[in-house]
Amino acid sequence: MPRVQLSEVTKYFGNKLVLDQVDLSVDLHEVVCLIGASGSGKSTLLRCINRLVKVDYGDIYLDDVAITDSQFGKVGLHKRIGIVFQSYNLFPHLTVLDNLTLAPRKVHGKSKKEAGAAAQEQLDRFGMDSFASAYPEQLSGGQQQRVAFVRALMNRPDVLLLDEVTAALDPELVGEILGIIRELKAQGMTMVIVTHEMGFARDVADRVCFLEGGRILEEGDPTRMFSEPKHERTRAFLDRIIEAGRL
Repeated sequence: MPRVQLSEVTKYFGNKLVLDQVDLSVDLHEVVCLIGASGSGKSTLLRCINRLVKVDYGDIYLDDVAITDSQFGKVGLHKRIGIVFQSYNLFPHLTVLDNLTLAPRKVHGKSKKEAGAAAQEQLDRFGMDSFASAYPEQLSGGQQQRVAFVRALMNRPDVLLLDEVTAALDPELVGEILGIIRELKAQGMTMVIVTHEMGFARDVADRVCFLEGGRILEEGDPTRMFSEPKHERTRAFLDRIIEAGRL
């Protein structure tokens, strides 16, 4: 049984078709990378998985239960499916610790002590324990993104969605964040990753999906996908990436 399954997922924004009957299965502990040009539907697909965007047609399942099932509710679903964005979305007027404990206390009913202990544990895990009382403006981009990772992991989610998490970072900080993702993979985290870091996708993904026009045109093992893509559009996309020196 797949951990996450999408069946004929379709999404319009006004009259624009953004996702066109997408089928996708993600197994337990699997890392799936979504690649493709901007506007191909990758980020929208990611947001549909945890109901940040409502689908127009089709179904999405978590452990064989529809994500719209009343047993989840949006709060329960967001506890099980975490997401990290390219923009850190930290509250500038709150300390790192307060940013991390806000949702667990206000949304999930955790006590201040319980939420604080969980936050400190995660900060220690990512080498951020000395920044608990710092404000976001006092942190580098890489440090802020690490805090965003910690926030997504606070509820110990079953699935982690990552949306271009290195896009807003200086090149020297990218490796730091990619290292965190590799660590999470080694620990068995199920992940769906939207990325333009093709070398990283090749190294870390169990499967790569190429999207264009809201459809998955091709998917497969990253070694095969990057060396012998079968679809003409996949080949054209990767040729442009290679010409740009990004693979």
